[in-house]
Amino acid sequence: MYAIDLHCDTMSKLVEQGRATLLRENDLNVDIGKLQAGNFAAQFFALFVDMAKIENPLEHCLRMVDRFHLELAANHEAIRLATNHAKLLKNQAETKISAFLTIEEGGVLKGDLANLRNFHRLGVRLLTLTWNYPNELGFPNALPECRGKGLTEFGREVVAEMNRLGMLVDVYHLSDQGFYDVAETSSQPFVASHSNARAITGHARNLTDEMIRRLAEKGGVTGLTFARAFLADPPRSHVEDIVRHAKHIRQVGGIDVIAIGSDFDGTKPPLEVSDSSEIGKLIDGLSAAGFSSSEIEKICYGNVLRLIREVLG
Repeated sequence: MYAIDLHCDTMSKLVEQGRATLLRENDLNVDIGKLQAGNFAAQFFALFVDMAKIENPLEHCLRMVDRFHLELAANHEAIRLATNHAKLLKNQAETKISAFLTIEEGGVLKGDLANLRNFHRLGVRLLTLTWNYPNELGFPNALPECRGKGLTEFGREVVAEMNRLGMLVDVYHLSDQGFYDVAETSSQPFVASHSNARAITGHARNLTDEMIRRLAEKGGVTGLTFARAFLADPPRSHVEDIVRHAKHIRQVGGIDVIAIGSDFDGTKPPLEVSDSSEIGKLIDGLSAAGFSSSEIEKICYGNVLRLIREVLG
């Protein structure tokens, strides 16, 4: 069974650790060998920018884009850029992993739509509108005082332009009101790239049942995340906790709204699914919990494939 993961921070870790750490093989959660062992059709690679630590976020993000393309060029025999549905299928037919490029922090745009278009030209196909700080687009759910604040006017312009360009809008980290503003503004399905159910675990970045239903109505998906704080905050991230969230989300929003968004290399160990090569543990857990093979295929692959076809073209 193929798998697609909507979110990992591996590329950002590679930049942080320098040239000694490579995508081909490393001691992180994700590398090419691990993706191959897990039968991944595609991995979404996030370029994460911490606005509080980076003096020039746009420049820093562009350096990470360069590292991403250098890694793909060095490993062209195994992994290739994908920007749409046709390219993913072509890579898959040629037994290559597809790499989708994403940005986690809309502040890198510096309030200018031209920067969004230029990132699109460089291959970026998903933007997480905020991280943990307010920016020109909107407000984060990390700050309680921001949860009732929605998209700014520029944020609405960004969503509309992403719809026009064929980019996935990611509401993870966004304020609760911002979520509903995206649902109202976007003409296309959108995603919560790595978010579980707030009714099961009351983390502010998990989705409420109302959000899950609205996301499903829009044709979007939420990526089940393996981060233990979003599962039940146990000492270890367990498959049974991921499955518990999957069952609840299926009950509330249906099977078509569930995907995988591991947050590999952005979440702290220990993890029962310790890296990309062990995704079979989640598949086995879903099967043992009564999910059918067709439902598991949708969670692991089919739902994101549909979204890529509908939004990216």
